[in-house]
Amino acid sequence: MLLRLPTSVSEAQECLAEGAVPIGGATLVWATWQRDGFPDRAMSLRELPEANTIGHEVLGAAVVLNRIDDRVPEVLRRAAASVGTGAVRRTATVGGNIVGSTLRCLLPAALVLDARAVILEPEGVTETDLAEVLAKRQLLLSLRWRTPLASSHHKAAAAPGEASPLVVAAALHALDEDGTLLRVAVRCDDEVSSDSAECAGGSEDVLRGLRGGPLGRLPDPAWELVGRQVTDLLNRPGTAGTD
Repeated sequence: MLLRLPTSVSEAQECLAEGAVPIGGATLVWATWQRDGFPDRAMSLRELPEANTIGHEVLGAAVVLNRIDDRVPEVLRRAAASVGTGAVRRTATVGGNIVGSTLRCLLPAALVLDARAVILEPEGVTETDLAEVLAKRQLLLSLRWRTPLASSHHKAAAAPGEASPLVVAAALHALDEDGTLLRVAVRCDDEVSSDSAECAGGSEDVLRGLRGGPLGRLPDPAWELVGRQVTDLLNRPGTAGTD
C-alpha cells in the first residue's frame, strides 16, 4: 500500500483523483484491511495544515483527540476526552471519529455547536452541513462553528461489550434578536437525534418544548438525563436571563 501525505490542498486533490483512500488515525480500518486486503493507495491528512488547525472556532479533521484542549468549547473538549482509552485518543482523529466511525462520539457535540463542515472534493474545497457529509461520507477538512454562551456534555458509564453508552450534549447560543437558543443532541442505542428550543421561559418551559419534538421519543432514562443536563446548563452562572 502506498501512503500519501499531502502538504497542500492541491496535492490532496491529486491524491483523490488518483483514487487514494482517505484514512484518519486508521484505528477503525486497520483490522478490516488486515482481513480484506489493503488498498493500493491511501492518503492521510496529518501533514495538511488546513486539517490540523485548533482554534477559537475551528477544529481540523486530522487533529488527534488528545490534542483537543480549552481552545474549543467545553462540549467538544469533553466529548473528545470521553473516547476510548488514552492510547486510542493519541491516534484517533476528529474526521475519523465523525465520518469513519459508527459510534461518532463527537457528533452530538458538533451538532449542538451547529457546526459546519469544510470538505475536500476533487473539484476543490467547499462548506456544507454535517448531514450531507455523513450521508455521502465526504472527506472532512475541518469543522467551524460560532462560540456558544455555554455548553455541556455527559457520557453515561457502560461496561465493555455493552451497547454504546448514552451521550447528551447541549449548548446555549445567543440569537441575533437578543434571545437565546438551546441545542440538544443525544446518542442513544447508536442513533443520534437532536433538537433546539428558544429559552423564552425557565428550564421547565424549555424542556416542555423539547419534549414535543424528536427528543420526546427517547426512552425515559435518556429523557431524564436530558432534563438534568438542560436544567444544570440553564442554571449556570453567566446564563442568567434565559428564565
